[in-house]
Amino acid sequence: MVSSLLTLLSTFSRLNLVQKSSIFIPFTFKALSLLKFHKQPRLRPFNTPLLRFPSSLNSPKAHFSTSRRPVSSKSFDDDLVVLGIETSCDDTAAAIVRGNGEILSQVVSSQADLLARYGGVAPKMAEEAHSQVIDQVVQDALDKASLTERELSAVAVTIGPGLSLCLRVGVQKARRVAGSFNLPIISVHHMEAHALVARLIEKELQFPFLALLISGGHNLLVLAHHLGHYTQLGTTIDDAIGEAFDKTAKWLGLDMRKSGGPAVEQLAQEGDAESVRFSVGFSFRAIPMKQHKDCNFSYAGLKTQVKLAIASRNIDAKVPLSCASSLDRSSRADIAASFQRVAVLHLEERCERAVEWALKIEPSIKHLVVSGGVASNQYVRSRLDQVVQKYSLQLVCPPPNLCTDNGVMIAWTGIENFRAGRYDSPPPANDPDDFMYDLRPRWPLGEEYAEGSSDARSLRRARVHPSLTSLVQASLQQQ
Repeated sequence: MVSSLLTLLSTFSRLNLVQKSSIFIPFTFKALSLLKFHKQPRLRPFNTPLLRFPSSLNSPKAHFSTSRRPVSSKSFDDDLVVLGIETSCDDTAAAIVRGNGEILSQVVSSQADLLARYGGVAPKMAEEAHSQVIDQVVQDALDKASLTERELSAVAVTIGPGLSLCLRVGVQKARRVAGSFNLPIISVHHMEAHALVARLIEKELQFPFLALLISGGHNLLVLAHHLGHYTQLGTTIDDAIGEAFDKTAKWLGLDMRKSGGPAVEQLAQEGDAESVRFSVGFSFRAIPMKQHKDCNFSYAGLKTQVKLAIASRNIDAKVPLSCASSLDRSSRADIAASFQRVAVLHLEERCERAVEWALKIEPSIKHLVVSGGVASNQYVRSRLDQVVQKYSLQLVCPPPNLCTDNGVMIAWTGIENFRAGRYDSPPPANDPDDFMYDLRPRWPLGEEYAEGSSDARSLRRARVHPSLTSLVQASLQQQ
């Protein structure tokens, strides 16, 4: 019973703060007594004329919140202006987007130097880097849009999945802005944002659609039924493809300042993709993933094979590629090309099966969305385009600057959720130091498809938050 109550609590108050010293269960029952969908009064926003609420928010069931503070609101389309903040990993990003999809500004502060120095993301260093630049990044986004905070309609922010230390920086900043200027705040799922940003670019992209979300920390195949409702067809049981690209780049001594993926892709163009015989993913049980008739991914085994191949050729990662001999460079290029071919082949095979499953569940799907940092890889795009052509589907890939982590995707997902009435009332202007933020570092997007379940994944389910889909469905049942 308590578990069910905790789940319901998190459903309607995604950014609710809880004092560390408080007793959680009594707080839960107190909050439940406030839970009801209610019609927001029409109020005059700061320094703006009285604006009509959209019809979708005129329903008593349209908006929910535990806060009793009034919310300043604006009409949709051109009048809706949302600030999006993203700090889930190693990029500090902010953007401002109108309800009609117009991108007013986009600012990203990269941690490329830290990536090169540590050979990957160091959470504590990443947190400090976010803290140093977050105020300036948000201000730059406002300045480039020629707006002030008082002209915003709402603030959207990533609350998970991601690194807790990094997520906290973005959430704190979002709450300061929203609280100081009486703005609604919208909690955003990072992976949902990667999927939905394609709807900003491709106006004909309607639900349902299939999405492959690939990045340094995620490999995810989901069927998007509609906003907030996703079925997980496949995910990684160990390492994501982006992690494999990054490690391969590091072991080959490549320049990591633009991340490993682009570096490997560039070097692979010089190599022979058939020169090194790598296998298509082995699970931790050393069973070839090709034998598993599901849509799950495994790149840990491929990483091991690459490391062994590099060692057998006496490649020294301390010697930069620019200083390597002609023979050494050729050897590195062959490994890069062979790795990329097999890594992407694994994606192709899983996507083909996912398309077949998706068409059985939702026969009307017409698009495969490929998003996330690895989706910037042109080889990945070209190979997956061949896959969708077999099924008469259309491949939709956001431009590279919207594939990597960015504020635009957060702002746009905030807009979609705001239209659906999924947002919280303004937080306090100042949060006490002893308050605990609702951060969701391990937060599934959808419920797992029965045929795609994996025994191996059960080992990694500790401390996983209930999926976004389950929370949305629970909230709808309460209406």
